[in-house]
Amino acid sequence: MSNEWQIDLQWFAAEDEGRTQDPTEVTYRKAREEGRVAKSQDFIGALGLLMVAVAIFFLAPGMLRTCAEMLRFFFTRVNEIDPINDKIAAGIFLNYFLRLTWPVLAIAVVAAFFSNLIQTGLFFTAKPLTPDFKKIIPHFGRFFKKAFIFSGEGLFNLAKNIFKMAVIGVVAYLTISGRINELANLQKADLWTSVTLIASMAGRMLIISAILLLALSIPDFIYQKWQFKESLKMTKEQAKEELKQDEGDPLIRSRLRARYRDLLTRDMLNKVPQADVVITNPTHYSVALEYNLEMKGPKVIAKGEDDLAMRIREIAKANGVPIARHPPLTRALYAETEVGDIIPVKYWQVTALLLRAFFIKDKNQPRAERMEA
Repeated sequence: MSNEWQIDLQWFAAEDEGRTQDPTEVTYRKAREEGRVAKSQDFIGALGLLMVAVAIFFLAPGMLRTCAEMLRFFFTRVNEIDPINDKIAAGIFLNYFLRLTWPVLAIAVVAAFFSNLIQTGLFFTAKPLTPDFKKIIPHFGRFFKKAFIFSGEGLFNLAKNIFKMAVIGVVAYLTISGRINELANLQKADLWTSVTLIASMAGRMLIISAILLLALSIPDFIYQKWQFKESLKMTKEQAKEELKQDEGDPLIRSRLRARYRDLLTRDMLNKVPQADVVITNPTHYSVALEYNLEMKGPKVIAKGEDDLAMRIREIAKANGVPIARHPPLTRALYAETEVGDIIPVKYWQVTALLLRAFFIKDKNQPRAERMEA
């Protein structure tokens, strides 16, 4: 049997298939680029209904005048205009129709845009518009997932729809029961009174229902965000593969880091000849210091341990840089400073004592003479 006609168990709980890893920022970004975001359609519908209802409430007098004007125009010319042969009739009707509908349609579009903007932010992608024939193939598994007897999502949607119908029913009952006497007397009232009463009751029910549905859409939005997160969960293998694709192969990253360390080490060793003194452990650590009167304090220009420490000492000897043995100071500076740092103030005094033995007032004096000082 074709896979398209089978029920895929992976459409149910994420944990049931081993998808226990939370989605990363990369996963969210890819889903967003594909047009997949967490949003509540109930919020979009409720906000659109509320804004349209409020707009009709304020625009109703003007719309009623337009309707009366349209009816008056056509009824007074019923014997003059041939709706089949006179194209002017269609143009006039279209003009009245646009005057009646465009404000409501414009507000509905603004409401739809604004409700999406609140939930997902401003973004645009054309990927959902790309033709995909897989979307028209029936997936019965997804249908069963959304069916109320097969999943938590279906049960939630069923309960939500029943509750919404109950809310609208209660609002309608309270509104009508409160004015039942006026409705009973409409048979004695004139047309205008009947129209205004029915319109006011309908508008009241519409606005109250929209406000309540808007409040009910908040829990639905929270649930949609949770469900969206669940749908993006990954297995451990998928998470590792995504990390590899996002950050590159671990072996390549390791080689790049090693190469970067080599470049830093080479640059650091090139600065050792500029040092005024190299203090050592003497076997495990070496720290090269530079100082002049323009500096706030002695600066670390190179440091290393074991083989690198020995290499620093060799370069220092080859370039006539004084080498002083002071294990406690060497270990402290190696642990507490980085290359390019001014050494902590608490070590200035002991460092000054070491520099005093080698520092010549004329810093341009040959290194050999400074070694002998």
